[in-house]
Amino acid sequence: MALPRDTKQRLVELAARYETAAFLEGDPSCFMHSVSGETNREATAFVASALSFGSRAQFMPKIASLIGAAGGDMDRWIRSGAYLTEFDGKDTRCFYRFFTYGAMSRFFGAYRALMSSFGTLGEYVRKTCEGDAQKAVSAICGWFSRNNGGGVVPKDAKSSCKRVCMFLRWMVRSGSPVDLGLWADFIDRRTLIVPLDTHVVQEAVALGLLRSPCGSMCAARRLTANLAEVFPNDPCRGDFALFGYGVDKSSHGGEA
Repeated sequence: MALPRDTKQRLVELAARYETAAFLEGDPSCFMHSVSGETNREATAFVASALSFGSRAQFMPKIASLIGAAGGDMDRWIRSGAYLTEFDGKDTRCFYRFFTYGAMSRFFGAYRALMSSFGTLGEYVRKTCEGDAQKAVSAICGWFSRNNGGGVVPKDAKSSCKRVCMFLRWMVRSGSPVDLGLWADFIDRRTLIVPLDTHVVQEAVALGLLRSPCGSMCAARRLTANLAEVFPNDPCRGDFALFGYGVDKSSHGGEA
């Protein structure tokens, strides 16, 4: 798809406007910057991404409550099984949206099993995905599906897997005031898939980057390919342009 020159220039300008430290304010990416230690940042980021859907006013406090329960050390909390004092696998009470306490317990249990087998999620991805973020999406979904992960992670990569793709962006892109780049040495950023957030889809359609507001993996790949025309070595930089502009427009009731 050949994008108009003015559209390309607009995306470049918007990416520069929004990929700044200010982006962290009120965004779930802020949580991984609030803790120390690479393995802990990785675990905090993964848990935060898994709950990042729905209203920020609802999911941000839920993520904060988990970090508080973990005493700021999500890696240790899960690895040691300390989460079991908060989350009983048989507890049917609602924790967030359609995730019960029992579902969260199974999610943490599947994550703990991965840690036991591979050390960290990063090592699992390093050993199974051949440097390809698209393979990483399938591998992460597959592990939690096979290990009774409570449905917190999508069972496969047929949907857009927005939360997993967002987590991978956080882990892979380096040199960013937002993304951590902890996996930059073994995943190629050019293989990342843009997370299909509602704002991203709306702005992508408005700019002609997508034909319809579809939330499939095919649509996510199509959008990523179009953004690669503008950012050939880093298509997910376009995520900041579309998401940031979309959020600004919605908060101002129109053009931002």
